[in-house]
Amino acid sequence: MKNCYRISDPISIVLPLIFFFVLGCRKDDKSGMVTDADGNAYRSIEIGSQVWMDKNLKTTKYNDGSDIPYITDQTEWANLTTPGYCWYANYDVDNKATYGGLYNFYTINTGKLCPSGWHVPTTYEWETLTVYFGDVMYAGKALKEAGTAHWLQPNSATNSTGFTALPGGALFPSGFDGLTTSGYWWSKTANDSASAYLWMMFYQYDWCTYTNLNMGIGASVRCIKDP
Repeated sequence: MKNCYRISDPISIVLPLIFFFVLGCRKDDKSGMVTDADGNAYRSIEIGSQVWMDKNLKTTKYNDGSDIPYITDQTEWANLTTPGYCWYANYDVDNKATYGGLYNFYTINTGKLCPSGWHVPTTYEWETLTVYFGDVMYAGKALKEAGTAHWLQPNSATNSTGFTALPGGALFPSGFDGLTTSGYWWSKTANDSASAYLWMMFYQYDWCTYTNLNMGIGASVRCIKDP
């Protein structure tokens, strides 16, 4: 594992000023909202030169309307070399709504996972996001959801960006793991023919880190707007 550490009506005239100072680098994109092929809506947020979705992807369809294979059997998932997705612990009520889907890299490699005009970020685009904060050791602090509604204690995050990164865990060959303690997000950058890069955040740290793992891992996806 390689540590990167770079990780409408106004009520009064005062209210917009409060939003300006509290939200800081967070800004809504002019397009406002974007929907996936299932009709799930996401708000777009501007962070530096980039525009990101404010939630993890939870579509069950590609942007051409075709279905992504839904795989719930652990053995079948472990042997997949083709696209597949699931919900954490195969629980499609709270985990779907809160954390979004877990997708293997083969879904990302189709180039059709994010809505039209959006894409799964490259490793370089993840780096650009983390270094935007200057002292990159604290990128996770600005990106993670604040408090302990979802993250385990301690969590000193401020979520000053509105990115609201959540600890959705992942599906590994050994099974589901990491809910409440860690979040894993794919990049679309492959390492070799069998592995690709994921970015990770953890409940007890303010930094982010990345590593390359097997393409069959089930991890979260956060889409970024095309330049």
